[in-house]
Amino acid sequence: MKQITFTKVNLAELIDVPVKEMSEGDVLVRTEFSTVSCGTERANITDSLGGSASRTSKVHFPHTLGYSTSGIVEKVGEAVTSLKVGDRVVMYWSTHSQYNVLPAHQVVKIEDDRISMQEAALSFIATFPMAAIRKTRLEMGESVLVMGQGLLGLLAVKLARLAGGCPIVAVDPVEERRALALQYGADYAFSPYEEGFAKKVRAVTGGGANVAIEVTGVGAGLDGALDCMKRFGRVALLGCTRFADFNIDYYQKVHCPGITMIGAHTMARPEEESYPGYFTHRDDILAVLRLCAMGRLHLSEMIMETHAPADCTAVYDRLIKDKNFPPVVQFDWRGVR
Repeated sequence: MKQITFTKVNLAELIDVPVKEMSEGDVLVRTEFSTVSCGTERANITDSLGGSASRTSKVHFPHTLGYSTSGIVEKVGEAVTSLKVGDRVVMYWSTHSQYNVLPAHQVVKIEDDRISMQEAALSFIATFPMAAIRKTRLEMGESVLVMGQGLLGLLAVKLARLAGGCPIVAVDPVEERRALALQYGADYAFSPYEEGFAKKVRAVTGGGANVAIEVTGVGAGLDGALDCMKRFGRVALLGCTRFADFNIDYYQKVHCPGITMIGAHTMARPEEESYPGYFTHRDDILAVLRLCAMGRLHLSEMIMETHAPADCTAVYDRLIKDKNFPPVVQFDWRGVR
């Protein structure tokens, strides 16, 4: 089968690899669409994950990614009863591959025909900001600040609006991304570098944001968000903090105003049973799919480019070099032979 692989630093290639052998609890899925996770995949292909005392900073090549995909079930293991051949499904923790072999619990059936396969391939990534918003316990009418308007930030804007956030303030240095945020439901959009940034956010939120979703993963982003918070505000740390550039006055900006800081990595969730504020991957995927099916959440409008997997070398070269690389890009695997 064909698979997009980072064969060495700064190089992606479409190569031939064997299909993984199945166990009795596995499912073989023919991939239709896979979504590029721009920040994660850029960090991996460039070998710039950063690091800390608790995590390695080295990427081992060859390396594969592409964890949010959709496809059609081709075969199920003997112990699998929840899926059958022909089912349309979402896969999570998958790869950019012509076929994916995954444990059945990582494959979620798409029950509603109104959901496109392109939307479905975005559903797992959409659960990342969904989980962050759940953890902040956002209530209707509370103000929301979203720092960073890449893929996760733009999804956070859409989901915060669905959850009743008001007003929603989007922040990004790139004008085009601020415009997208306004199109997707933000009430205000600012550059973090404009004069009086924090003062402006405090003005439009009536004294500061109740909730912040910090997606940049850099110290300056978190520091700027803290300057904009209302007393007793909650900050979800969604962006991956890959570099140790945090120089924050925690006493004045967190301790004194009573700010709650919440770890919102997508793996920080229950594995088996959801409960308020903390949903499993599967339950959040199902929630995203329901919102799409009922016309509450529009993911298809976010997809800016779709490419054949054979074009992966050029696509990733742009991802590495172009600071204005589109936030949402997918690969279409339907024509791969």
